[in-house]
Amino acid sequence: MNWAPIVLFTYNRPGHTRRALEALAGNDGASESDLIVYSDGPKTAADAESVREVREYLSTVNGFRSVTVTEREANFGLASSVITGVTEVLGRTPSVVVMEDDLLTSRNFLSFVNAALATYEPRPEIFSVTGYNYPLRIPSSYREDAYLSYRSSSWGWGTWADRWSQVDWAVSDYSEFVRDDQAQELFARGGDDLQRMLEMQMAGELDSWSIRFDYAHYKHDAFCVHPVLSKVQNFGFDGSGVHCDYSDDYDVELDPGDRPFHLNPDLALDAGVLRAFDRKFRPRPGPTRLRSGRRIIRRLARLAH
Repeated sequence: MNWAPIVLFTYNRPGHTRRALEALAGNDGASESDLIVYSDGPKTAADAESVREVREYLSTVNGFRSVTVTEREANFGLASSVITGVTEVLGRTPSVVVMEDDLLTSRNFLSFVNAALATYEPRPEIFSVTGYNYPLRIPSSYREDAYLSYRSSSWGWGTWADRWSQVDWAVSDYSEFVRDDQAQELFARGGDDLQRMLEMQMAGELDSWSIRFDYAHYKHDAFCVHPVLSKVQNFGFDGSGVHCDYSDDYDVELDPGDRPFHLNPDLALDAGVLRAFDRKFRPRPGPTRLRSGRRIIRRLARLAH
């Protein structure tokens, strides 16, 4: 297998960074993978010490084929840091695996994402792959180890240079989109919350790279590949992160990694899986829908990295 470089984005949480990297270093394939870390600069003087602690720890990291750390002097913020960092790495490699500092991975995370990148690279309608599966009720009759969705994930994911280069980060057709009901309904196939996140992004109320990546999936009628058994758990919803508050809404059971997986090159959309997505992200009208609406703003900060 050709192991794609891993790009990790860190900020001011040394304990989280250590836990994430120790799990990642325990992955099959870690010793064959180059690790490229972007350490964002402190936003305030109060953050300087914790940023320094993160960088001190990063200087000790091993277990990968190589470790390269870029220490930003200025604070880019997560969205700009991810866009510029991933673009830079994909300027010299055909594919990449992307991580953040609050992700716990199973032993087979790197194997799964790299296998998915290799398997689905010939399919241009697949824009990204991820090791994370949302807490969905996948039908017991579904026999594949992965599935397609209209919604990407920012938690342990990968993509290819030719897909990434097609993203319009300015969302230059937004004025046409908001006047097109059919376009909005197609975008909502990935969840009713996506349009609200995009509205906030375009109004300057949110600074998210991932909602724009989701929009690129919609624009190109493209899919994301997810595992049925999640290989990623986000442990950052503990109130410590810039974009996260307390929540267990997206807790999942990690794949124990004790059995092989199979990726079908001809993987297709499954109606049962799409219904499971609808139940999670497109709740039906009524009291449940109203409660969901009140929670959307809280959920935006959790998901819209």
